[in-house]
Amino acid sequence: MGESTATAPLDAASASALRDRWNSVRDRVSAAAGRSGRKASDVMLVVVTKSGSIDQIRELVNMGQVDLAENRVQQLTQRAATIGEWLSRRSEMDPKATVPQVRWHMIGSLQRNKVRKAMDVSRLVHSMDSLRLAEEMQAAASRRPTPMEVLVEVNVSGEASKSGIAPPAVRHMLDQMDTMVNLKVRGLMCMAPLSGGQDEARRTFERCKELFDDCRRSGSGGDRFDILSMGMSGDFEVAIECGANLVRVGGAVIGPPQVEEAADEA
Repeated sequence: MGESTATAPLDAASASALRDRWNSVRDRVSAAAGRSGRKASDVMLVVVTKSGSIDQIRELVNMGQVDLAENRVQQLTQRAATIGEWLSRRSEMDPKATVPQVRWHMIGSLQRNKVRKAMDVSRLVHSMDSLRLAEEMQAAASRRPTPMEVLVEVNVSGEASKSGIAPPAVRHMLDQMDTMVNLKVRGLMCMAPLSGGQDEARRTFERCKELFDDCRRSGSGGDRFDILSMGMSGDFEVAIECGANLVRVGGAVIGPPQVEEAADEA
């Protein structure tokens, strides 16, 4: 079932709490960037909206948060359509107004039979985790006016439960993708281990940063290989301190889940 497209705003208390959480996360991003010798503007905050409501997403867009992420293709496409329709109506009502341009990120594992749907609405796919998926996306992107931008997902911790390319194979993966003219590799993505706390997260992020720097020095990925996506609600500050320039934060902004995460259809 699709979500309601009604435009009723959040109540004042809920909207205020959402803004407070968003501002708190932005302050923490800024402080962590400062500790790593960078500015807040050097780090992109992507809000993961999978457990948030449509009204929360609208409120976030109104506040200026335009980079949003989902990890299920079905929910991604539904929400991109709903928000797109809402913004179109705003533009029609006031043609002189500046309407935000939302950028949707696909951050979850991507099945090959859902590639085209995900690419239709995504600005960046964070979860390129196999050569077979790259080949599927290369074929599906043949009719796009511009290459599809992707990140290579790296399984730095080696956990069996995680997707991703093993670190020693990343350079080879990038070399293989170099001839795929319909794809543009923008960088790497990784996740911290499920256990081990902040210390283990830091070791994982430091290893991924080393790999990212090595790829850049070698020229792998080309001249726009410049995104390092690391860190979520529980560890984004550590990720920034280790060099992340994109963080994926959900619960710390959204708060308690407002909806159940939608499962993709087979």
